[in-house]
Amino acid sequence: MEDYRQGGFTLPGEAGYEQLTLEMAKKWGADVIRDSDGTKLSPEITAAGYRIYSTICIIREHNAFAAAHPDSQQQCFLSSDPVLATQGTAEIIPLAGYFDEQFSLNDSEDALPLWQVWDRTENRLMPRDRWTYKDGKVTVRGCVPYHRYTCSFLCWRVWEEINMYNHTTNHWTSEHLRQLDPRHPLAWEYLKNWLKAWCENNPQTNVIRLTSLFYNFVWIFGSDKRRQTRFVDWASYDFTVSPAALDAFEKEYGYALTAEDFIHRGLLQATHRPPTPHKRDYMAFIQRFVAEKAKELVDIIHSFGKQAYVFYDDSWVGMEPYGPYFASIGFDGLIKCVFSGFECRLCAGAKVPVHELRFHPYLFPVGLGGLPTFSEGGHPEKDAWAYWLHVRRALARQTVDRIGLGGYLHLTIGQNAFNDAIEEMGVTFRRIKALHEKGAPRDLPVTVAVLHAWGSLRSWTLSGHFHETDGNALIHINEALSGLPVKVKFLSFEDVKNGALRDVDAVINAGRMGDAWSGGGAWASPQIVSEVTRFVYEGGAFIGVGEPSAIEEGDTRFALSHVLGVDQDAGQYACHMPWAYETEKAPFDLSEDDLSLAPGIRLTGPDTRVLLEKDGVPALTLHPFGKGRAVYMGGFRYSPLSARMLLDLLLYLTGTDGALAGRCESRLAECAWFPESKALIVMNNAENELETRVSWPDGGLTLRLKPLETRIINL
Repeated sequence: MEDYRQGGFTLPGEAGYEQLTLEMAKKWGADVIRDSDGTKLSPEITAAGYRIYSTICIIREHNAFAAAHPDSQQQCFLSSDPVLATQGTAEIIPLAGYFDEQFSLNDSEDALPLWQVWDRTENRLMPRDRWTYKDGKVTVRGCVPYHRYTCSFLCWRVWEEINMYNHTTNHWTSEHLRQLDPRHPLAWEYLKNWLKAWCENNPQTNVIRLTSLFYNFVWIFGSDKRRQTRFVDWASYDFTVSPAALDAFEKEYGYALTAEDFIHRGLLQATHRPPTPHKRDYMAFIQRFVAEKAKELVDIIHSFGKQAYVFYDDSWVGMEPYGPYFASIGFDGLIKCVFSGFECRLCAGAKVPVHELRFHPYLFPVGLGGLPTFSEGGHPEKDAWAYWLHVRRALARQTVDRIGLGGYLHLTIGQNAFNDAIEEMGVTFRRIKALHEKGAPRDLPVTVAVLHAWGSLRSWTLSGHFHETDGNALIHINEALSGLPVKVKFLSFEDVKNGALRDVDAVINAGRMGDAWSGGGAWASPQIVSEVTRFVYEGGAFIGVGEPSAIEEGDTRFALSHVLGVDQDAGQYACHMPWAYETEKAPFDLSEDDLSLAPGIRLTGPDTRVLLEKDGVPALTLHPFGKGRAVYMGGFRYSPLSARMLLDLLLYLTGTDGALAGRCESRLAECAWFPESKALIVMNNAENELETRVSWPDGGLTLRLKPLETRIINL
């Protein structure tokens, strides 16, 4: 019988806890031991016969070089808070309200010409001769009384954000680490030589685990504890900016970017906004730079006979795993920390030899979601099981090669329930992986396209983990899809123009008006509207959630209102009487608690069927359109029941038999059928025992499952 108790597991070791490290390595079946931020591995650990990962964040822990070369530090554009002018002059303190330990002004000769002052009331750029700067203060002359004025400015980032987070959250007391910019020639040569020396001095290391690369996701702290985080975007490129980068961009593209291309009226160019042409150009520019420099690092690591894995979090910006340049870097593995199923799918589909998940909770006193996981009042085993329920359903559809943990191993002392839970998850993971190695699970003959502005570049993600994007319906849809037996594509609006809908069965568009997920101005294109209309009319399925296809300009709020059978009233229908309706029983089971309302939804005609209403507003509708059908949902939130509802909805819209890929009669159970192995994975998503009938093309059986059980059955 195959042994599923060993292998494919990365353990965080810790000097000073050698016996604990080796005991937990045996319990969890580890074949690799790694260090983590704030920990070291002793010779007793590195000589114990395990493969060794060593963590490197290439751009930090070089404070001496940064002090000697302060112009090698990283920068960004910020905007001051608006200042109200009550007379002809106004004074602006640019960094007022920001955390002064994170930023300092860059008022150097090459930076100051890039600063801008704006009359935000008129959205008018102030001429350069109308303002002066001295001693950290901007004085604006010729102001219009009672207009608001801002200053956009360059600043140095003088405290690396992950180190800053750990100081402010996990009580680190080490030196405040700075970050170097690889675009600075001296810094880049220094970093390459530093890496070569590190490789020479650490022969025990098999894998260098790059804690991402060069540029951190944007995390802007404020001075007021009531809003310590002013802005966070896990997919923003704002921390890549410097005068040198802007000069290089202008030489390559033939036009100059300005501060406003990044500041955008103080809103910043957040990932939730549809990208401007300038932003697309700048992102491609940064991606090529990051790939070129990262390949040099990987080549150095390979020259010492070591492998290079990269951690897809922290300073990952520019390293898009589904972008056109990622494969050229030559990474040997990708590691992704996961709270969710969609993050598992993001990792599993990337083009690298090895895919590894770092499970949560992280072995820190306080988790990234703010839970006191390993502090007083914490329940790490409950957190671990909660995350596992998301992860396992995604692994059943598409597996990875390895799993593991990170952080301080000593925090597991006395946490027997947590330690047993991780042991059980490790065994289950290895069994799931073994099934995939013999052959993939059966999918339904249904291909679902998720349509948004970013398309495949942002496959399986929005801009961060679940806890940054929890209020967005699309991230909940991604989570539901991550464990369903359907093929999933992520399409952009350009893909639609190029005929991509001819290869899919259903399209999902979810978001709010004007955001990147709904599409914003893309729906002003008659070509896109007519192509989606054709797709549904000829037999396709369309699911719109929230404010799908919403656009301010047009005769309807939803550009696809004729397809959806509903529109949104933002005041334009004040004198137009609504269609009366009666709710009908849905042809599939609903998860009513996971469906919500968007304001002002009204029917466009008598053939739209209302399957659910709340407070007198349609929350779920069905509209026949030509040979196809369209469904509208006011909102969607992931739960095991809503995931099953989405699956049943897709089956209904496409006329597909769910048993083709294995099907559980109970809505609180899910399964995956592996025909080559003649095996089933059956998962109980309920916290109580559950009995369910499971069917697949070759047969069926009735099971009684323990609470939250994962049952693997050889048929």
